Amino acid sequence: MSAIAALGRLRAAATGVAQPAATVRHRHLSPRPLVLVPYVLAGEAFAPLAVLVGTDRDRPHLLAVPQPRDRDRRFAHAAELGRLLLPYLGAFAAETETIERRGDDPYERSVDAPQVLVPTAGGVEYLRLLGRSTRFRRTDGEFAVAEEVPLLGRWSTWLADRAGVPGSSVLLAMTDLLTQAWVTGQSALEDGDLAALLAWIDPPAGQRGDQAAREVEGGPTAGPATDPAFDERLVPLIAAFDEAVAAERAEAADTGVRTDPGPRGRDAEQAIRTALAAELLPTWDRMWRGVELLGALPPGGSVAGRWEADRASYSFFAADLADPESRPQPRVPGAVSAAAQLATRERAQARLDAEQVRDDPLLMAAVRLAGEAFRGELIAVDAERTVTEPGKKTARPRPMLTFATDDEPLFGPGTDLACVERPDAKARVLETEPGRVVLELRGGMGGGKAPKPGSVPEPGEVLCWTSLIAEFRRGPDWPAVEDTPWTHGGPPPEPEPEAAPEADDDALEEWS
Repeated sequence: MSAIAALGRLRAAATGVAQPAATVRHRHLSPRPLVLVPYVLAGEAFAPLAVLVGTDRDRPHLLAVPQPRDRDRRFAHAAELGRLLLPYLGAFAAETETIERRGDDPYERSVDAPQVLVPTAGGVEYLRLLGRSTRFRRTDGEFAVAEEVPLLGRWSTWLADRAGVPGSSVLLAMTDLLTQAWVTGQSALEDGDLAALLAWIDPPAGQRGDQAAREVEGGPTAGPATDPAFDERLVPLIAAFDEAVAAERAEAADTGVRTDPGPRGRDAEQAIRTALAAELLPTWDRMWRGVELLGALPPGGSVAGRWEADRASYSFFAADLADPESRPQPRVPGAVSAAAQLATRERAQARLDAEQVRDDPLLMAAVRLAGEAFRGELIAVDAERTVTEPGKKTARPRPMLTFATDDEPLFGPGTDLACVERPDAKARVLETEPGRVVLELRGGMGGGKAPKPGSVPEPGEVLCWTSLIAEFRRGPDWPAVEDTPWTHGGPPPEPEPEAAPEADDDALEEWS
């Protein structure tokens, strides 16, 4: 935790009011996000119980599973969820733009992409598990499922994988978004409770945030696992549903008339739906209140660029789904794929760290306190200075800039810096001493023998320089999958033409 964040938390605890942790919003916020509030049965590996979902605050869709341990009902629930989600997820692929790439063929990129918002990080894990349990299912044969089920599984897996890329905005947890923008006086663990977090940030009129947070304790939780207090009411309702269905099946065996569920079963199911609605609707309302609060913050300058990366990923995935030969994402990625994914995420994290700091003076203040940046007034400029670098015959312009500063940067000579106010400017530290930093300007001056007009700062300018640089770094040339070295397991086996065998084993169990 930075000194600025620690100070904000102390002030929040002292005043009972959440403090700003940022001056801008660091994630893209769609004008039409899809809000998803999942609920699963506690004590099980993954037993979907209910979902509250929709793009309209006033029209939530409640999907419920009256018996989560029943395989057929679980996959019927997944099919119903797919019929709601798939039109939204696929709609953005229709409108595209042509993107030219230097040295490569142009490609079509979607003008926009979907955005799914879940209450907590557990919602991201819910979608990952949903994808894992559905994307390999067969749509024909003995254990067939509806065609929406494996397709929903592939989309869920893409969303969860994309959520692991730093700076991505296609799948976001509301608690993460809010804690990026505000800091409370409670612990980081307590910030994971959406109700308490939002109470600190947006308490009712006349109340302090700490008081409002105490009042919501013990109320409906954001899940995704059910709360023990709710389980005490839920278990008898599920048992009543099971009894009603069993009784109706016994009667059907005698009369030969099959209704599943019948009137008593439907009444028992409605009782479960009523209880679930009461449990989930408070979280639904808090999600949309969070969207309102975040929408009031201006987006950071680099947010649009990161959203472009999300749109590109969406476009490639949608195109892959349209390919008849396309296959579901593997359960375990191969060595080459895993290494490439790790490298991509490392580059994305470095880019995010640099861009957020440049966008936000409050974050930059923390970096300055840590000695990774300084802000100072330019007191002297040698604009005519040139340097002949080793191995070069021609002298290049290398103006020398001398800054006066009250900051205490910790970087030494040779450190490369980027300027916040002049994004194209790059410099290298020549010397530092208390109250004074001397830089050599090395970038952003054009390619001529003299700096282009206006590219060299003028005396009197106050500029901020940081060692966190958002620069493009090309990834390594990975070997082809078939050339995976033996040290990393060798080439992965060819995928089976049918679903994984464990899919059938799972189908024989009451619960997986």
